[in-house]
Amino acid sequence: MAAIKKRQLPPISMPKPGKDGSLPPAAYNGPHMFLCMIGGGHFAAMVVSLAPRQSKHATSSGPLNREATVLAHKTFHRYTTRRKQGGSQSANDNAKGAANSAGAQIRRYNEQALVEDVRTLLQEWKGLLDTSDLLFIRATGTTNRRTLFGPYDGQVLKANDPRIRGFPFGTRRATQNELMRAFIELTRLKVREIREVKVEEQPRAATKAETVKPEKPKLTEEEEKAIQHTTQIQGFIRRSRLPPLLSYLTSNKLGPDFRFYPPGANHHAPTPLHLAAAQNSPAIVTGLLLRAGADPTIRSEEGKTAFEIAGDRPTRDAFRLARGTLGEEKWDWDKASVPAALTKEEVDRQKEIERKEKEGQEKAERDRRRAEEERLKAQRVPLQGTSRKGGVLGGPKSAQERRDEEARGMTPEQRQRLERERRARAAEERIKRMQGGS
Repeated sequence: MAAIKKRQLPPISMPKPGKDGSLPPAAYNGPHMFLCMIGGGHFAAMVVSLAPRQSKHATSSGPLNREATVLAHKTFHRYTTRRKQGGSQSANDNAKGAANSAGAQIRRYNEQALVEDVRTLLQEWKGLLDTSDLLFIRATGTTNRRTLFGPYDGQVLKANDPRIRGFPFGTRRATQNELMRAFIELTRLKVREIREVKVEEQPRAATKAETVKPEKPKLTEEEEKAIQHTTQIQGFIRRSRLPPLLSYLTSNKLGPDFRFYPPGANHHAPTPLHLAAAQNSPAIVTGLLLRAGADPTIRSEEGKTAFEIAGDRPTRDAFRLARGTLGEEKWDWDKASVPAALTKEEVDRQKEIERKEKEGQEKAERDRRRAEEERLKAQRVPLQGTSRKGGVLGGPKSAQERRDEEARGMTPEQRQRLERERRARAAEERIKRMQGGS
């Protein structure tokens, strides 16, 4: 209590600020503290008097309304963090080497500018910092700590200063409002009343027993082997590796209709043939049907055969080819929902037709694009003997016309990439002019 009473200072009568907004020297005589946050290109600092000032609305009979007196404050922000990737440019350079993009050069320039701005401000506030009772500083990362604590010529803050404290609670982005919130948390006394609740011994024991998590049932040796086989077979199918798949089934004496385990986690594709159809892998489907002898009539827990969950035409054609190769007597193909059989010649003929249709569509698209370019070119070139917007015939094109010519025939993604390259070149030119001017 004595320490708390010692901190309860009487309010001060603040003199009026000058015309430039600065406080007179009398405002800096009382005890004050320094607060600073830096991180992610954001910097905020504030010097606050520990002696509050009394509001005009306070009365002698009512409670004392105390307001904080900010002696000095400043915030900076520079673009130094790599967007959508996180981390500063200097950290990325140290880890992967210096990048040569325009954005990297801008971030390097801004990092150096932020260091100079912060150190210049600390030098201007040296008198306030030297007389501060405490220094509350939040600096995350090596780069930010080096910005404040150096070493460098004319260093103001020292890392071994006994007055330095950290913020004993979570903080957000470095802003003046966040510093004021932190100051209030540090200087306001909070009283919390905790009432002890007596709980009877028997209900407490019952509650403790209820919170104990039940142990998972231990798997048997057969279940562990089934899980191992499921993982291996599914891995072969997802990577479309037919020879290892057939070899694994044979060496482990597993049938082609092996049921994946556990069943609940594989209700959509319970067998290798179902999974191959779901993965749109016609080669695996053909191998399982013709070489391994998989049964296409098996249905999943959802009531679907392997053919019914096939996602593309080549996979469905693999089932129809297998029907033509194995014959109608091998399986009840109608029960498996497989349509009429196909021969390899019919499949090849259909592929040739689709290929020619695709080539025809591509050729028509090229012809249409070429005709459109010719039409735009004819509209852009002026007639013989005329001028263009007061210029000489055949004179230089405008910047917009050159940009339109470069972007003609491009997809939207290519246009966006071209626009980013233009902006990057413009940024490089600005940096060169700034460096040349300095």
